Amino acid sequence: MSATPHKTRRRILAALAGLTTVGALVAAMPAGAQESGHGHGHGHGYGRTVDVQLLSFNDLHGNLEPPAGSAGRVTHTNPDGTTKTIDAGGVEYLATHLREARKDNRYSITAAAGDMIGASPLLSGLFHDEPTIEALNKLNLDVTSVGNHEFDEGARELARMQNGGCHKTDGCYESGTTFEGADFPYLAANVTKEKTGKPLLDPYFIWKKNGVKIGFIGVTLEGTPNIVSAEGVKGLKFGDEVETINKYTKVLERKGVKSIVALIHEGGLPASTSYNYNCDSPGPGDGVSGPIVDIAKKISPQVDALVTGHTHQAYACTIPDPSGKPRTVTSAASFGKLYTDTTLTYDRRTNDIVRTAVASANHVVTRDVAKAEDMTALIQRWNKLAAPIASRPVGYISADIENPFEAVEKPLGNLITDAQQEGLAPADKGGAQIAFMNPGGIRAGLVHKASGSEGDGVVTYGEAFTVQPFTNMMNVVDLTGAQLITALKQQVSGANQAAPKILQVSKGFTYTLDLTKTGADRIVDSSVKLNGEAIDPAKTYRVAMNEFLAGGGDGFPVFKEHKNKLVGASDLEILNAYLAAHSSASAPLAPPATGRITVVK
Repeated sequence: MSATPHKTRRRILAALAGLTTVGALVAAMPAGAQESGHGHGHGHGYGRTVDVQLLSFNDLHGNLEPPAGSAGRVTHTNPDGTTKTIDAGGVEYLATHLREARKDNRYSITAAAGDMIGASPLLSGLFHDEPTIEALNKLNLDVTSVGNHEFDEGARELARMQNGGCHKTDGCYESGTTFEGADFPYLAANVTKEKTGKPLLDPYFIWKKNGVKIGFIGVTLEGTPNIVSAEGVKGLKFGDEVETINKYTKVLERKGVKSIVALIHEGGLPASTSYNYNCDSPGPGDGVSGPIVDIAKKISPQVDALVTGHTHQAYACTIPDPSGKPRTVTSAASFGKLYTDTTLTYDRRTNDIVRTAVASANHVVTRDVAKAEDMTALIQRWNKLAAPIASRPVGYISADIENPFEAVEKPLGNLITDAQQEGLAPADKGGAQIAFMNPGGIRAGLVHKASGSEGDGVVTYGEAFTVQPFTNMMNVVDLTGAQLITALKQQVSGANQAAPKILQVSKGFTYTLDLTKTGADRIVDSSVKLNGEAIDPAKTYRVAMNEFLAGGGDGFPVFKEHKNKLVGASDLEILNAYLAAHSSASAPLAPPATGRITVVK
């Protein structure tokens, strides 16, 4: 694999410094010094202005193969208002689309907004996401911000993703080869080491070609510690997104870089799930809400465009900056189903972007194009290594068991919580009466159609792993009825008020969610029941949840107040055991009914 200027520079400096390891070099290097440019395609010459193509995507999550079921579809709104769904995604197709898009563009940059790895299907997750980094190298990714999932396995493993080397316990996966790491810089401007205050990784990157200079600042959401296991962010501090971006905007300006793009792993929620929805109607940015709106309105006007992620939504909006000027803010859904093509018109005289000339749109990664042969070979190579584990049957289903993003109550969420409550109900397993599951921990649906040669309706270990890829250990804890009601209120208030996180609940636990109200008032206290009996605020209940939730993750601090914790099997083991106990080839498991959460609109 040939090294990009980013990697070559590190190697040269290592040799000059007499350092023997890349890790030693990274510790010794000042942050924020990476400068390079791939330079794809052809096009504009050397006039006053030049069009720079910015291709971007976000939240790939190691989805190298086409994501299955609803996770692999996007919605298109036709001119007459009707909609259609399109099968999308798969790195073989993403590579073809990006390579075609770059043609005839002399200046082309490819950037991403975090969560390239983590919560990945088994093909990548089994190998600690080395296959995904290898694929991104082949895609000629120039730069990405970190996302919260880049911290799933901690800072040390993230450093290995950047710099290469074999895994600390699993070693190297292929004889005679060593993982080389990313050819592109990971940016983490707002992630610092608690002991030193220094950035964990480079805060910015400067892309250069023929005198054109564009700076990129990368941040993840400040709330990352709330949605990642405590071990994953140990020793790290996550700063405010706006303050950090504005700080490094000034640093770049002092270096003579006036064209700046922010890569932000935080996002918005458009009013429509159609990827081609006009979120600038009736006015700029009126059709999108969520955390990114407030962030965008505060980031320095010197930043010319924002590439965002995290919410897995699709939008290309113009949200006004602090001076009132419209500024492009984009997100390309998730799992490689879309990519964004943005034209940045660069003025050579001012070295700045002509903001009025910025144009941006999302494009579908359709599967009706030729597969990129190098990606096909990569997938086949890693699949061969994964096959002995991935193809083992663990259960049978009679139809798709979906995990729709927009649904309050998800059929797959019901299946998972039922599995957790049942598996941990025996007294010696914890005596669980209720189970809660955070929706973000369910990464895909179970699809009836065969993904390989296993046959329709067969759930393989690889498919179950894709649903529950974190291998979180299950906990059974004591919580009072009052604490349970508080937890329900925290779904829609506090850290979760702007973007509610509705817990999935096990069979027998019911309540009403009143969307006509706001904040904690959306939970109707008197409606919270277990097996038809009102929850008693003073009574103690045994509750099953994964260790992430038990630690207060996802904005549920009340769960940290639990008592009498018993640690059980992993979430994946519990799910597989339930599938084995409740399904067979002749009697497959049907999708669970919904109706546990009554929604008032």
